[in-house]
Amino acid sequence: MIDFTNKELEVLRPFGPTIAKVKMPQDLIDKLNEYTESILGDQSKQDKLNYGDKLAGNVKQEFVIEPDYAQKIGWGKFLAESVSDWIYKTNKRKITKFNLIDSWIVRQFKNEYNPSHWHSGHVSGVGYLKVPKTFGETSQNNKTVNNNGKLEMIHGSKAFLCKPTFRVTPRVGDFYFFPHYLMHAVYPFFNSDEERRSVSFNANVDQSLFNE
Repeated sequence: MIDFTNKELEVLRPFGPTIAKVKMPQDLIDKLNEYTESILGDQSKQDKLNYGDKLAGNVKQEFVIEPDYAQKIGWGKFLAESVSDWIYKTNKRKITKFNLIDSWIVRQFKNEYNPSHWHSGHVSGVGYLKVPKTFGETSQNNKTVNNNGKLEMIHGSKAFLCKPTFRVTPRVGDFYFFPHYLMHAVYPFFNSDEERRSVSFNANVDQSLFNE
């Protein structure tokens, strides 16, 4: 059984709602990558688990993680315990319910992107299983910020001493939790034939906590 008790979870608050950041156990990263590779070797499973028509991404492939497999490797346990830790550290309230609605893998390659969107349920998140060595250069050499391949979270609008966006540079093992309604998008990247592979989920917690 995987031990999640020693994880270090950091609660971020770049704007209104908090965001949680935690490191995924290496064993989970390996098992989710192994699962992905097994799906890629089975066309019938790719067809059966295809989730692209239900998601916003303009990417090569998106497919669901089978619930039995998620339970077997402790994926649901990792998500539930991390969400519980995040909420408690935010408002000192303990959840009594965690219902995993769905979880899926996103395979993104150069020139692909995920437009601004939100999720269902109460809480969502994204973590990284594979990241290209480079996301490519900016088109203009004088640009000081390169957002290729980054995740951008959006809340509200520009205001004094309040940033409306929070950008994440993908790194293998990093996992971010956020409220389902938080708008977010993923920028395309260039000059790489490597895969940007991520895993996401939607879940419900106690309705009373969500209403609060």
